[in-house]
Amino acid sequence: MGAMVDFAKMNGLGNKILVVDMRGRTDRVTPEAAIALAADPATHFDQIMAIHDPKHSATDAYIDIINCDGTLAQACGNGTRCVVQALSSETGRKAFTFHTLAGILNAVEHDDGTISVDMGEPVFEWNRIPLSEEFHDTSRIELQIGPIDQPVLHSPAAMSMGNPHAVFWVDRDPMAFDLERFGPLLENHPMFPQKANITLAHVTSDSAMTTRTWERGAGLTLACGSAACAAAVSGARTGRTGRKVKITVASSPNRGALTIDWRERDNKVVMTGPAEWEWAGRLDPMTGAWERIAETESGAALP
Repeated sequence: MGAMVDFAKMNGLGNKILVVDMRGRTDRVTPEAAIALAADPATHFDQIMAIHDPKHSATDAYIDIINCDGTLAQACGNGTRCVVQALSSETGRKAFTFHTLAGILNAVEHDDGTISVDMGEPVFEWNRIPLSEEFHDTSRIELQIGPIDQPVLHSPAAMSMGNPHAVFWVDRDPMAFDLERFGPLLENHPMFPQKANITLAHVTSDSAMTTRTWERGAGLTLACGSAACAAAVSGARTGRTGRKVKITVASSPNRGALTIDWRERDNKVVMTGPAEWEWAGRLDPMTGAWERIAETESGAALP
């Protein structure tokens, strides 16, 4: 077993997150360690947020985002909120700037405990999402599941929020659809050369919707922040909603909601919601071996 590092088991609206403190080290959490941690029911996660020393002086940290299959992800809004809560508990600071594979993210913790993350600008160009076929209008692409004359899902909005998304509009509770069966087929569809996050979205008003997501590299998750952003932007883009939307996650309705604001002034998408600390431990980033440590009175994620 190698040198152990601190980690926190957290969640963002039920999205299972491990925040791992890799500061002061040059190694990374290996895919093998991620797969081992995901296979253990106690440490099972949707994403690992590995905090590294900053690569640029204008940022507070570099964050590796790792899926439960060991692959890297470009964005994870729910996980970013968990990182903010952890670092805020450690430092007392409220505002942070992070560097990720998708670029720079700014985030702030509010007095009520909710956390806002600037997820950047959405990308609509087909070759930048990316899609394997050219579409002039990616707010409705040709893709369906089920019989040609009566598809179960069809004509999704496609976009990137740092990672590729397809949003299918449904006319009832997203839990009524067999996303566990359709999700893998759509994630790996030839239309998506880098795979895609697949979301079902049910609009309930011009400022609210319910979503459910099959997450690229993670499967069915209780919540996905970047998918919520993609659904909100797609709703406004297609005239189904306004630019500020409250999103309830169908698979985790009692954990609160996300507010997504696609700001007109700068085209950026700001996500606001909660994060929850559960317990702390130490792990070996090489193998995934881990141990639980005593909870602190403050509940700080990273001692």
